[in-house]
Amino acid sequence: MVSTKFLKKLKDDYNIEFNNEKLLEEAFTHSSYSNEHPNDGIRDYEKLEFLGDAVLELAISNYVYLHYPKLNEGELTRLRSNIVRTEGFSEFAIECGFQDEIHLGNGEEKAGARHRKTLLEDVFEAFNGALFLDQGMPAVEHFLHLTVYPLIDKGEFDDSRDYKTDLQEVLQQDGPVNIEYTVISESQLPSHFVVELKINGKVESKGEGHNKKAAEQQAAKVALQKLEK
Repeated sequence: MVSTKFLKKLKDDYNIEFNNEKLLEEAFTHSSYSNEHPNDGIRDYEKLEFLGDAVLELAISNYVYLHYPKLNEGELTRLRSNIVRTEGFSEFAIECGFQDEIHLGNGEEKAGARHRKTLLEDVFEAFNGALFLDQGMPAVEHFLHLTVYPLIDKGEFDDSRDYKTDLQEVLQQDGPVNIEYTVISESQLPSHFVVELKINGKVESKGEGHNKKAAEQQAAKVALQKLEK
């Protein structure tokens, strides 16, 4: 069963209350658990994951199409691809408290599957598939407005410019330069990284982001802006 604490979190943080809690439980059930507990009558999340993958792609495609009218088809495709790359979904799953609700078989639990990024990504997709079946696309859109969309608007998925590469090219025009990125702060709930950029041992800038890559790009961007001035 999904915990009362998690149900309260869904309601308080996201204003989500499932009409059919069996769908929610299915979204958090790994095949290893359902195989060990066949009499529970709960399927694993694989079919919901399949549906959630399509639901997320449609919702995100619609959002970027409406909110970024100046981007052409290729740019929209690249942005959507950056967002729906499933490695990012694991971070959202942790932030939303999904990690502790996953039902695993004994073997998978002992193997540390609860912390496996690929499993967390699957669960995030399955949750959105379950939410779609329970309440339709408006509920999914509402949930994404509170989780994924704010990061899109902050530009954390926009890699149209690779600031790290650009910075390296500028700095190394006159010879080798030591460029070092160091994580100085990291939290999981919500996922947040702070990175410090040193150039030849001197702190030049800091960057923040929902993952290490985004924070490094932000630090490089700040350093480039200083150089351009």
